[in-house]
Amino acid sequence: MENQKVKKINLVYLLSYIFVPMIICAICFWLSATFFPKGNMAVILLMGPSFLSFIWWVFAGNFLYKKAQKKLEKELDESGFVKNHTFYGDGWTVVVDIENGKIALVSFWNPFEPYIVSANRVTKTWVDDGKSGFGIFEGSGRVSFLFTIDDTKIRVNTFTSNTRWRMDSEYILTGISKADMMVEVLENARKKVN
Repeated sequence: MENQKVKKINLVYLLSYIFVPMIICAICFWLSATFFPKGNMAVILLMGPSFLSFIWWVFAGNFLYKKAQKKLEKELDESGFVKNHTFYGDGWTVVVDIENGKIALVSFWNPFEPYIVSANRVTKTWVDDGKSGFGIFEGSGRVSFLFTIDDTKIRVNTFTSNTRWRMDSEYILTGISKADMMVEVLENARKKVN
C-alpha cells in the first residue's frame, strides 16, 4: 500500500461495471426471443435483468465505494494513522495525517485498492477554479483541488454543477475555500516529511 503506484482506475472493474449488465441483458433478451417468445418467462427474462442492471448502475458503485471508504478508515484507525483532515469528494476520498506526513486515498473507480502514501511523494498541489468565458459569461461549473503523486494527477472536486455559476457565487467561493484548505493541508503534510 505504501510503495505502490497510485492507480486511479481499475480497468477490469470499470469495464465490468459498464458491460457485464449489458451482456447479461443481451443474453436474456436472446433467450427470451429464441425459447420463450410469449408468456411469463419472456417477461421475466426481458424485465428482470433490465431492472437489475438499472439497480447496479445506480446503487452498486456507490455501495462499493462507501464500503471501501469504511474499510480504509477502519484500517487507518487500527494502524495509528492520525486523521487530521478527511475530504469526501464525488470520486475520491482523501485522508491526511499531517503529524506523520501521510496521505490515504481511495478512488470510486478503483475501490478495491486503497492507498496510504508518504506525503513526500506528492510533487505538486494546486487549485482549479474552473473559470472560463469572459464578461457576463464568465463562470465555472467545477472547482477542485489537484495534486500529483508519482506523476499521477489526482483531481478531487469540491464543487460540481451542470450549470455555470458566476465566480462571485456562494457555491463557487465555498468550493474555492475548500480546495484552498485541502491544498494547504497537503502542503503541511509534505513539510512534515521533507
